[in-house]
This record gives sequence, structure tokens and C-alpha cells, in this order.
Amino acid sequence: MKDDFVITPKDEVSVQISIRIEKRIRDSFDEMAKKSGRSRNQLINLALDYALRNAKLID
Repeated sequence: MKDDFVITPKDEVSVQISIRIEKRIRDSFDEMAKKSGRSRNQLINLALDYALRNAKLID
């Protein structure tokens, strides 16, 4: 077993999608990424996660 190449499942699965956003939103994420040291992708994922956890659907 010492020489086995063990592969375990990833904890999180990511997928690639394509969306269109306003240039000002992209620019804001780029500026935030520069200041925070995080990637634009990381920040967008954080923002989407926050939005999903805090969204209120109104009938």
C-alpha cells in the first residue's frame, strides 16, 4: 500500500458557466480583487453564496 496512488473525491465540485454582467460590476469586482488579494472568481463565488443564503422570495 505504500506505493499506491490514492485519489479521493473532491469535497466541492465546481462547474464553469458563462454569464453577461455590466462592465461596472466587473470593474468593481476587479478593484475589490486587487485590494483584497483574492481572485475575481473567489469574490463572485462569495457574493453568490451570500445572495443565496440571504435571498427572500416574495410571492
